[in-house]
Amino acid sequence: MNLKRLFLYLLIASVTVSAILGIVVILFGEFGRIESRILGTSVTITCMSLLGLACGANFEAEKLRLVPVAGIAAAIISALFWIVIIWSESENAEYVVKTGLTTTLLAIAFSYASLIAFAELAKMFQWAQYAAYLFAASLVGTLLYVIWIENNPNEELLARVIGALSVSIAALTVLIPIFHKLSGSHDQLEKLDKEIGSLKERLGELEEKRSALIKEEDSDAINGS
Repeated sequence: MNLKRLFLYLLIASVTVSAILGIVVILFGEFGRIESRILGTSVTITCMSLLGLACGANFEAEKLRLVPVAGIAAAIISALFWIVIIWSESENAEYVVKTGLTTTLLAIAFSYASLIAFAELAKMFQWAQYAAYLFAASLVGTLLYVIWIENNPNEELLARVIGALSVSIAALTVLIPIFHKLSGSHDQLEKLDKEIGSLKERLGELEEKRSALIKEEDSDAINGS
């Protein structure tokens, strides 16, 4: 079973469980602690499946190597952390929550990179792909700093940086598919130019061979006479 199919099955199962719980609540109006935990677990598995699908598709397409593997690992680890948090009775789980947030951010970042890697951009548009990777990594790094560093005196500056990076990533996420579409016609022109160039080279080789054969025939004719 490939990774995409596995995460699809997990997604179907988790959505089904969530739907059943929702119907039960609507019909019977009872939603206790156990039901809440089951729903939270189901939602966690749904999110993990979505992130895993993005990475699994990239892994099968072989667009990137380590990124989808790291994304799948981070998604699974983050899901395990959140399931532990959901079912744990302990209220002193600060570092567990921070670790869960960390692995979740990494899983989202790797999944985003995996999706962005599907875009095949012409050279004139490739800057957008690199900028998206850079801004995503910067945003994750800033958010991890906020999560792990307490009592930070530069909260306003960090909020501005997070906002600017988020807007930049959103803009690039919209632009990259457009650039991908525009790169299609550009790539066709490049392919045609390459084919024309190779045909010209081949034609030049054939003309040289023809000239060599004509010279040989003339030389034989002169020697024969």
